[in-house]
Amino acid sequence: MPPGDVTRGLLRRSDRSSFCEWKGHAVYWHLDVGGTILRDVAWSYPDPSRAFTALRDHIAFYAGPLDLCTVNGEQVRPQPGGFYGGWITDDLVGPFKGVPGSMGW
Repeated sequence: MPPGDVTRGLLRRSDRSSFCEWKGHAVYWHLDVGGTILRDVAWSYPDPSRAFTALRDHIAFYAGPLDLCTVNGEQVRPQPGGFYGGWITDDLVGPFKGVPGSMGW
């Protein structure tokens, strides 16, 4: 999500971080929804590698912990597993990483 499309007051910086060999260092965010905290539900790249500068400060959300995520009115399905953050719609064809047996491909 572009930074201007996210209500930043609902996000709380997490202590969690990770590193992607392509994109660089990621920081994680908790989402505060009326006092209910969804931990590490989003991540961003504050200083991505040169090839991924378009991602700077954009926020990505895991669909699984949220009640409803849609793309053009279609409810998405979260990508399987707890690592990847993909949003799957009917027009996407797998296989998708994250299902049992998909480690390493």
